[in-house]
Amino acid sequence: MSWINEIDVADADEKLKPIYDDLLKSRGKIANILKVHSLNPAALKSHLDLYMTIMFGQSGLSRKERECIAVVVSRADNCEYCVNHHAESLTRYIKDDALLEKIKQDYVTADLPPRLMAICNYAFKLTVQPGDQKQEDLNHLKTFDLNDKDILDITLIVAYFNFVNRIALGLGVAFNSEELSGYKDEPSEI
Repeated sequence: MSWINEIDVADADEKLKPIYDDLLKSRGKIANILKVHSLNPAALKSHLDLYMTIMFGQSGLSRKERECIAVVVSRADNCEYCVNHHAESLTRYIKDDALLEKIKQDYVTADLPPRLMAICNYAFKLTVQPGDQKQEDLNHLKTFDLNDKDILDITLIVAYFNFVNRIALGLGVAFNSEELSGYKDEPSEI
């Protein structure tokens, strides 16, 4: 549900139907953030390809680290849709409800391992003060056993969530408890 027209599964044409079918087969349903792209199937396909690569592709970053980045960036952008979706994903990796709530509300209050805190600090700064980034920020990340590819992956995830948060916020993409849960298991790494 959003503020613009969306194409339902039953009304999908030959360009959109295969994308919807793949999503239904792999995830069990179609997230509202993806359905909002239905008027532009080529953009939806590109969006999915980028998302799958950065969130599930080979990386020195764990899935927990990637989902924490998603939540931190989305909170900084005040995107409740993405905060809630990716906090739900984080429940697979963090079983402590109080810790999850702290990450959702203000990650700096959470007792995170130093590497994850450094990643989250970088993600937050890149979101709220992108013009203030310095090489020292990257050098600091390297002290936590993060190499250049890992830092690129972090930066791509930060950029992606700034992008997708603006889609959700700009088009009024809504969520509810039914939309947040009930997806099939996460895909394996690609």
